[in-house]
Amino acid sequence: MTGRIAILALLLAAPSALAQQSVPTPGIPSTGFAGLDDYRARRIAVFTDDFGQLTRYREANAKLAPPAPNENRVVFFGDSITDIWHLDQYFPGKSYINRGIGGQTTPQMLVRFRQDVIDLQPKIVLILAGTNDIAGNTGPMRLEDIESDYASLAELARVHQIKVIYASVLPIHNYTEKSKDFFAQRSTTKILELNRWLKNYCSLSRGDERSAQNCAYLDYFSAMVDNKGLMKNGLSDDGLHPNAAGFKVMTPLAEAAIEKDLK
Repeated sequence: MTGRIAILALLLAAPSALAQQSVPTPGIPSTGFAGLDDYRARRIAVFTDDFGQLTRYREANAKLAPPAPNENRVVFFGDSITDIWHLDQYFPGKSYINRGIGGQTTPQMLVRFRQDVIDLQPKIVLILAGTNDIAGNTGPMRLEDIESDYASLAELARVHQIKVIYASVLPIHNYTEKSKDFFAQRSTTKILELNRWLKNYCSLSRGDERSAQNCAYLDYFSAMVDNKGLMKNGLSDDGLHPNAAGFKVMTPLAEAAIEKDLK
């Protein structure tokens, strides 16, 4: 009896240590990161029932009227970094629509691009995506797979006369305890490589039939990175998502890119 009590006491005394261990979910290979494994396990219903999460904005889209004459409608399209951005506070009086969904990767965004962007008839779509692809939120992805999705989104927009602003993938940091997991899941080298690809894609000659016409590159990265190649300390509490200070840096950059494209 004494031995059983001792074991029970040990288990009750160390719940945090147990919580940090990755518990494999049948049928889902481990990523090697406990937090990411837990996230993927909790998203099984989404991945199987509504991969693109079309239900998230379906009702809001149905209630949205077509753009008024001379309305400069812009859709901010992306993952949680967009989702948590209070556009009404940072861009008061602007016809900016938030269509971010936390945790999403570019394959999921492709699924909902028609519903959440094309059908809303914006003049511009500002896309911020890719960090969750690097992390493997919906499974392992090669850089060329992410780049193909980037190109597909831009091509769909171009067919519908929607200008694209492609934002760079944001830098990350590990300066806080809560940033450790996100930092470990995201390769800084891959972030740099994706940003180089995006910048090049958006700068291709318009005379080239393969060109990314109507595509502009928005460089958040350079304004938010420190001399170590990480996100500046103080711009994000968890190393990934901008806080108020981070969005304060991003807002004028986004506004300038939008105003330039509207000319």
